[in-house]
Amino acid sequence: MAFRFATAAAMPKPCLSIRANQSSSLDVSDLADDHVSRSKKNFVFIINPKGANGRTGKEWKKLLPHLRTRLGGHCNICEYITSAPSHGVDITREAIREGADAVIAVGGDGTLHELIPLGTGSDFARTFRWRNDPHEAIERIKRGFKSKIDVGIITAHTGEQHFFINVADIHLSAKAGYYASKYKGFGNLCYVFGALRAFIGHENRNLKVKINGGDWEVFHKVTAICIGNGKYFGGGMKITPTADPSNGKLEVVILQDFKWYDFVLKLHKLYSGSHLSEKNVCLRSVKSIEVVEEMSKGDIYVQSDGEHLGFLPAHCSILPAAINFFC
Repeated sequence: MAFRFATAAAMPKPCLSIRANQSSSLDVSDLADDHVSRSKKNFVFIINPKGANGRTGKEWKKLLPHLRTRLGGHCNICEYITSAPSHGVDITREAIREGADAVIAVGGDGTLHELIPLGTGSDFARTFRWRNDPHEAIERIKRGFKSKIDVGIITAHTGEQHFFINVADIHLSAKAGYYASKYKGFGNLCYVFGALRAFIGHENRNLKVKINGGDWEVFHKVTAICIGNGKYFGGGMKITPTADPSNGKLEVVILQDFKWYDFVLKLHKLYSGSHLSEKNVCLRSVKSIEVVEEMSKGDIYVQSDGEHLGFLPAHCSILPAAINFFC
């Protein structure tokens, strides 16, 4: 299928594919029709119509007239609706191969890497203090200012590599994210329901951690490990408050020996980012981190950008200044 650009439509940002080492099945024969001017930049934008329990697709249709008003005449646009998991990955790879100037993802953090925020959490946008407002995103694209940002890469137990732009996490928080995905119809309350479900049967576990290729350290009674390129996850929780997606490092927060009532009593600290002062919270700044179970049971959840990746072991590293970002 060839990409075809509409001269009147216009859209934003570049996007990085979520998974590595996956071949594309799309037949992209040409980026633009002969009658479309190649003096304009070619933007491919990808919409997940099921994002935010279907809200993304509905809001996108409402947004199109504004897009044409603000950006029409400046860009050649290809609109592509995803139809299955990882479909956007295939589209992204083909668009890059065929010379697209930018690939734009429209949705929430699990689907996107650079975004017009129309999803449930849109937590990565919070790192830049952006509101969850697609009109503001369009204005940033229209201004055209760009900066380089880092990208994380994580390998879980299957050996398959995945890129992430916001936060990867392990154990309770990852398990909560897994269950939260089943309650998307409740908006940000899905994270609350996911956390409550994750606590059923949860036990803190001893985990072995290797930082920057050094020696193994044992962290006792680990509740969760959060590895941040961005600051926020879980619908506004400032879990890695010292993270900076342009400093070439990942910020690792390790929560130890948290009980269910600790989350109730300290929830305000997790949202404000003041939890780092707690004695059972450890912060490390890393280039790479490897995590395994001390006693392997194969049931420690791993996720990145809200996507379930499986279980430990896991290895994360940083790709500095990996992509251009409209800011």
